[in-house]
Amino acid sequence: MSANPTAAAVETETNERVQQHRRYLMCRPEHFTVSYSINPWMEPSRPTDTNLAVQQWQSLYDTYVSLGHEIELIDPVERLPDMVYTANGGFVIDGVAYGPKFRFRERAEEAPAFIDWFAANGFEVAEPVEVNEGEGDFLLVGNTILAGTGFRSTGDSHREVGEVFSREVVSLTLTDPRFYHLDTAIAVLDPVEGPGGVEKANIAYLPNAFDERSQAILRERYPDAIRVSDADGAVFGLNSASDGRNVIISPRAKGFEAQLRERGYTPVLVDLSELLLGGGGIKCCTLELRGGTR
Repeated sequence: MSANPTAAAVETETNERVQQHRRYLMCRPEHFTVSYSINPWMEPSRPTDTNLAVQQWQSLYDTYVSLGHEIELIDPVERLPDMVYTANGGFVIDGVAYGPKFRFRERAEEAPAFIDWFAANGFEVAEPVEVNEGEGDFLLVGNTILAGTGFRSTGDSHREVGEVFSREVVSLTLTDPRFYHLDTAIAVLDPVEGPGGVEKANIAYLPNAFDERSQAILRERYPDAIRVSDADGAVFGLNSASDGRNVIISPRAKGFEAQLRERGYTPVLVDLSELLLGGGGIKCCTLELRGGTR
């Protein structure tokens, strides 16, 4: 018996996590390969296995469905192998889709494909002027947009996304080229803040992926955040998706898995190692669709 049952009860209540129904956009990697290099993970000389990529992606898809989540699909385009990384295809809040404008020409043609999908599926489209790579660099935490810069999305896109959604935008600078998008260095653990969700949404992050100013901002704003080790960050442990209870992560992120369990989350392990050859993981393959007509 606990010597302090009241404290034990409070701890149990604090760690009780509530699963939120989510809706995601995904793209089957039928044309996945690495034929060019636009991030440190991509080595065209290293063979890729498209069939294995599809199998691993299917496991992620099946996991979401088994958890009760809703999946929409965008058709893959043969000449665009990186379309599987749908998180870069836009940023969606309350049925408004802020479209992408990719930095590298190799991905430029993805933008109209995603924008057309949004328009055809009941979303109000906000066409971008500034270079941005969608939810790769924009993460919604409660009512605040965390926005990454340093490698892909420009600082001007932070102003633009704030104007589109009329929300506070907090700019964070990435400094390690391995973590070239914000969603490789920060995981949003609580997708719903307020009624029906948690009192204050929390995150997990990799401190060494950011400059000193950004680290100070994260420490001040999220004092209870999970700080992930460099070893777990290096296997894309933070490139994860959470429904508030279940956190889908790489099976190689052992320390992060333990940290999540300590906080009352349920880690769900899905291996996307083949897709990591293109510089993407679980979150990269998962674009959150908030609102819309369906």
